[in-house]
Amino acid sequence: MRLRFTKMHGCGNDFVMIDGVTQNVKLSPEKIRSLSDRHFGIGFDQLLVVEAPTRPDMDFRYRIFNSDGGEVENCGNGARCFAKFVRDRRLTAKQVIQVETMKGSMILEVQADGQIAVNMGVPVLNPADIPFVAEKQAPLYSLEVDGQPVELSAVSMGNPHAVILVDRTADAPLETLGRKLQQHPRFPQGVNVGFMAVLSRQEIDLRVLERGVGETLACGTGACAAVVAGRLRGLLDEEVAVNLPGGRLRIRWAGEGEPVIKTGPATSVFQGQIHL
Repeated sequence: MRLRFTKMHGCGNDFVMIDGVTQNVKLSPEKIRSLSDRHFGIGFDQLLVVEAPTRPDMDFRYRIFNSDGGEVENCGNGARCFAKFVRDRRLTAKQVIQVETMKGSMILEVQADGQIAVNMGVPVLNPADIPFVAEKQAPLYSLEVDGQPVELSAVSMGNPHAVILVDRTADAPLETLGRKLQQHPRFPQGVNVGFMAVLSRQEIDLRVLERGVGETLACGTGACAAVVAGRLRGLLDEEVAVNLPGGRLRIRWAGEGEPVIKTGPATSVFQGQIHL
């Protein structure tokens, strides 16, 4: 069996896109792990599959698999690549595309300058729904790691995020504190861990350690979660530029009860076929 694919990236967060509308796609977690290998496979942070929708009001179904083979709820940078891919492959000519995900729906808008705006939905702040173990909702929580207190914000953008404020992202302890937080019992489904440095009320730096992947050059849902966390703490304005290792995103959030809007680029790298 030969499977056609397109390699894409959003600010360096890289994906393999597969058209599951015109191809029969059945990939086991083991096969996804082998395809993700950057030496022996194609190499990617996530595998994204376009499928026919199960709901009549949606254009497509959007499925996301991490490089460890596990299926996850959301991927913001991938959503931008999804929009470009379905238009490039002539699966749709729409500029506004509605897609269903594991945790609901998303609206993707291809703008005249080629940038893609994604309505990421209303952030989830209730701890039980993130999920995060806490007695009540708060803009800041404290938990213990190796007997030391750690302050963080907890937000879900369809997937769980912990956001920690640091002075400089270059010094952020991703591989120590980040790894331990991902396995912390107060995050029963694991968590993406973001380390945010506030440069001004309109700009932040961010690095993110993603579940099942490790650090990526960009994380769209992580950028949204960081801005939400910063807004809840009174540190940021409504529209914020987020500097990630792979590029810049613009995030806009008017406040509680409102959706987060993320805007940024999507780039096709190459197309190919692989024998399975």
